[in-house]
Amino acid sequence: MIRKAGLQDLKEISVIYEHIHDLEEAGCVSIGWVRGVYPTEKTAHMAINMGDMYVMEVEGKIVASARMNQEQVPEYSDCKWENDAPDDKVMVLHTLTVDPSCSRKGYATEFVRFYERFALENGCIFLRMDTNEKNTVARKLYKRLGYKEPGIVDCNFNGIPNVKLVCLEKVLTEVASE
Repeated sequence: MIRKAGLQDLKEISVIYEHIHDLEEAGCVSIGWVRGVYPTEKTAHMAINMGDMYVMEVEGKIVASARMNQEQVPEYSDCKWENDAPDDKVMVLHTLTVDPSCSRKGYATEFVRFYERFALENGCIFLRMDTNEKNTVARKLYKRLGYKEPGIVDCNFNGIPNVKLVCLEKVLTEVASE
């Protein structure tokens, strides 16, 4: 089940962030995040308060989270998008996470499909998101799900310096039933 997050979910979301930071610091994954900089409990708290944080719950446990809204980060203006989309028709997926103890169960794919349906239900056919260039696992997933990479923006992103921000996009005509 995917649902809007509430403050009662903050601790579980933060624990997922911490598990990912642990793996990054141990050299087991390469996401490009920095503990204490991004993402943090404060990041999740702000998203919950804004009303655009969603969580995936399986058997009473939060296994994934992401923020979905129409907020295109300023760095997107430096990308040469393939589609000149009107802002009111763009939906953005931010900070998709899956608890590392639950990886390889299809949760990320299921969450992206939910995001696509959510976009259509909200009148948005243009989907955008981003990831760090070094996050090859996410890049492969998004490519498999039909997302294109129109550009990479060199920037400081979410307080992290020297990021190569991979911009991703997809235009929906209908949502795959996968």
